Amino acid sequence: MSSRTAARPTRRSGDATTHAQRAATVAAFVGHGLLFASWTAHIPQVKDRLGLTDGTLGLALLGAPIGSVVAMLVVARILPRLGSKRMVQISLLGYSLAGPLVGLAGSLAALSVALFAWGAFQGTLDVSMNTQAVTVERTAARPLMSGFHACWSIGAFAGAGIGALGVAAGLSLTPQLLLLAVPVLLIAGGLTTRMLPDPASIEPDPASSKLASTGGSAGRQVRARRTAARLSRPVLVLGAIAFASMLCEGASADWASVYLRGSIHVSAGEAGLGYTTFALMMVLVRLSGNWLLTAFPRRRLLPALAIMATAGFTAGLLGGSPASVLAGFGCLGIGLALVIPTVNSAAGRLPGLSPGAAIAMVSAWGWAGFVFGPPIIGELASATSLTAALCILPVLTACIAYGTRRQILTD
Repeated sequence: MSSRTAARPTRRSGDATTHAQRAATVAAFVGHGLLFASWTAHIPQVKDRLGLTDGTLGLALLGAPIGSVVAMLVVARILPRLGSKRMVQISLLGYSLAGPLVGLAGSLAALSVALFAWGAFQGTLDVSMNTQAVTVERTAARPLMSGFHACWSIGAFAGAGIGALGVAAGLSLTPQLLLLAVPVLLIAGGLTTRMLPDPASIEPDPASSKLASTGGSAGRQVRARRTAARLSRPVLVLGAIAFASMLCEGASADWASVYLRGSIHVSAGEAGLGYTTFALMMVLVRLSGNWLLTAFPRRRLLPALAIMATAGFTAGLLGGSPASVLAGFGCLGIGLALVIPTVNSAAGRLPGLSPGAAIAMVSAWGWAGFVFGPPIIGELASATSLTAALCILPVLTACIAYGTRRQILTD
């Protein structure tokens, strides 16, 4: 088959070619979300067991996003050479094995280190599976990214529910993550053998790569061009939108159960419903995301959803009841559902960068939101209250509404 034919498959051949690959990519997204979200309901128990305050908990939670950002900066260089298929396999194994270490941590320092290691594999898997998703989407010649992220949300919803049930049943974090790691490795790990190789046309030019490794003026020029591409306006705009969105997502994951338990005074089992509601709303919107993005212009749809998140979450905080807070987190999930899939899909198509490098750079900005979010909210909560600290979220969703209205993405 010629490269021209491979690049422009018919609907029939594209679907036949990518059926197994779509299943493999779906499994990776589900596994990532399942393991990540299953620990969120355990955060209050980890906090109490280690005797942490809101502020020290925020510092401990820095470990995972810092590990993710550091890993993404490294992945931006090595993923184009190794390919997303191999990187998914490596990071999926590390992600499944590193998670249980979080539950074994016996001090603030140990918890931070364990979260850093888990976050490094988490970030590597995030970039790798999104790069594979772009490859599958291109091969299928039709929108698929929102569906893949819906599968992540399904995994996150299931994980959050499993975590809440585990807490209610008295199951600690480490055995829970070990039990979940087994099907993730067997199913998702086995399916990775069917993943597609990244198209040769989007890999770095071999001659340029050779020049970049030299110390001469030509090598410096190649490296300078690559750096400029990674810091170009499109990358920075997409990165800023991802930063705001991921900060809100991270705050929901890290602080929803703490807020419901400590400020709204619900039971330990009910506290896990905050992030569960957030994840459920994300699932519903992302499942219809491909249709929504086809039916409505991006510059109208994404701002409208972000405005809904701003109004709904603000009302939830002001209401102060369990029902209003849960509704607020649900509106937040609706407003953010399509932001990251749209940003990643756009990053994977930026000219002058391989999809892996572009997605890694934009994702690093997004995960930086996880780095700054927990300590900001934790320190604000210590100085004022957790309710006041969470007011930063509707401010950010308002910024997302403005940014997606003015964004560089084309419909």
